[in-house]
Amino acid sequence: MNADVGKGRCARKRVSRLGVRGLGIGLCLFLTGCATTKIDWNSRIGNYTYDQAVAELGPPDKSAKLTDGTIVAEWLTRRGYSGGSVGFMHGYGYPYYYHPWYPYYEPPSPDYFIRLTFGPDGRLRAYQRVVR
Repeated sequence: MNADVGKGRCARKRVSRLGVRGLGIGLCLFLTGCATTKIDWNSRIGNYTYDQAVAELGPPDKSAKLTDGTIVAEWLTRRGYSGGSVGFMHGYGYPYYYHPWYPYYEPPSPDYFIRLTFGPDGRLRAYQRVVR
């Protein structure tokens, strides 16, 4: 009977070690997936095309073709929140014990865009980060 108990403990330890190892690997994969890469737009000037941008970023939110054949396109990179929040605050602790409630307002945050300018040959000429 003691041999059966020993096997059970050993099996539990093995399962425990595998579980911890699996959680560690899962955590590493999760954190790796959350990492974002910054795009070096300076290195793409002159050799990045409009077609590559559409394939990578999707269709632009706004675009315009100028008379000389230049394409100016904007992609949304981060959306701000539209409506600010309104609420009431009350001070606490000394010297705020007897102050009345007062309203506060949090203004909306802007949207962030990347504006890419492509020459008539379809190659990237310039980029600009735009906040509105």
